[in-house]
Amino acid sequence: MISRFKTAIKAASLDTPEAREGRDLSGLVADALPQLLGHFWGGKWHKGSGQTTSSINPSTGDVVADFQMGTVADVNSAVLAAQKSSLTWAATPPLERGNLLRKAASIVRDHALELALLDAADCGNPVKAMQMDAEIAATQLDYFAGLVLENKGETIPTGNQSLNYTVREPLGVVARIYPFNHPFMFAAGKMAAPLAAGNAVILKPPPQAPLSTLRLMELLEGVFPAGVLNCVVGGREVGEALASHPGIHAVGLIGSVAAGKAVLHSAADSMKRTLLELGGKNAMIVYPDADFNAAVDGAIRGMNFTWCGQSCGSTSRLLVHESLRARFVEALSQALPLRHKPGLATHMATTMGALVDQAQYQRSLFYINTAIEEGARVVTGGSRPPDLENGYFIQPTVLDGVQPNHRVAQEEVFGPVLSVLSWKDEAEMFSIANGVEFGLTASVWTQDLMTAHRAAARLQAGYIWINDCSIHIPGAPFGGYKFSGVGREESLQEMHEFTQTKNVNVSLRK
Repeated sequence: MISRFKTAIKAASLDTPEAREGRDLSGLVADALPQLLGHFWGGKWHKGSGQTTSSINPSTGDVVADFQMGTVADVNSAVLAAQKSSLTWAATPPLERGNLLRKAASIVRDHALELALLDAADCGNPVKAMQMDAEIAATQLDYFAGLVLENKGETIPTGNQSLNYTVREPLGVVARIYPFNHPFMFAAGKMAAPLAAGNAVILKPPPQAPLSTLRLMELLEGVFPAGVLNCVVGGREVGEALASHPGIHAVGLIGSVAAGKAVLHSAADSMKRTLLELGGKNAMIVYPDADFNAAVDGAIRGMNFTWCGQSCGSTSRLLVHESLRARFVEALSQALPLRHKPGLATHMATTMGALVDQAQYQRSLFYINTAIEEGARVVTGGSRPPDLENGYFIQPTVLDGVQPNHRVAQEEVFGPVLSVLSWKDEAEMFSIANGVEFGLTASVWTQDLMTAHRAAARLQAGYIWINDCSIHIPGAPFGGYKFSGVGREESLQEMHEFTQTKNVNVSLRK
């Protein structure tokens, strides 16, 4: 479908990055909206059978667009369509599947600004930063396109006059459920592995921010055979229906621990495969010998204030050695307000947007106020910016004096709240760092190689940065320990999650 958006930015003389710099693009949102606000399965758009609801701009409180929620009946129809296509797609030569994934990657790159602006208006993240999501998603599509020949089996020497070998086969139909913080990045990036493995896919975008996924489905219409890529918008009802449906063979979820548990329970009766990336209460550890300025910068980057801290990988617990704590906190209080000032997500100059909705806004304020009641103090931020009366804005916040047993140090806030804790010796530090139910990421700052490796070995987390934070490397498995999830993504392992192994034994006896 031809993009009205590209025509609009050209007419407004905003068709170059230089022309868009420092401009508010809110007037272009209407031109980026999907024209078809229903559900997509079997290669066709469907109105669906659920109630109509509204997408709300978190920066302004205005309605962006109305869309229709899905129902169990819509899930059933989407599954039937996916099942009809799954065998044909599984039989499609792998290199052909890879070529179609690369075509999808090219489309995502070509429409990066359009998709980014939709997410800015729909979920509150800054439009300039959201353009990076397009490259991340396209890279995932390209990466898995290159892995289509890597679903290899092996031969097993039996010694009994037989040929024994294994093959990897697709599961059939896979559902991917993802949250509101990076909607189109997850939509495009998380379809890649199951499609590359030969599965049909049903996407369920978040009800808080479905518009970029629907626009993506418009853009990708006709790229894949009918029924291979499908989408049903909805809330808990749709998620439960996907997780429990006997015609779906695997569910990949990015979400909260509660959502992960619900998927596991729903998936149990049909014994389906699950891949879960859940919450995080991640530690950034600063040793006395750390590069001080680099660590201060890392503490800000690692907290992902750009997304208002709405990122499961955010290093929201800052464990600073007591010899550095006072100086470190002071440096943070000076640097953070200069780096991040909340503003309209559709403005190209904005470096930090709004929380996605009223619930997330109230949740963040609750944890800030609870921390104060428990004895912590606000170093910077802690409330609504005085110049923003509307929208779900909270200043980037640093809390000092947080204790390991405080709620803000144990529970995932999913908001712009960084908690500072101090430590004296390594044993104490590891006890604090590992003393939460999560284990997704960790960041260690030291100039001593032995210290770095010792810390990496002791930390109970699935993804650890040394003197860095927040970056994801294509091909490096991402996933968590404990309540942070099950399985690994962003790597060959993710594609293998959506296959099953078959053993074949061929007798060679005469």
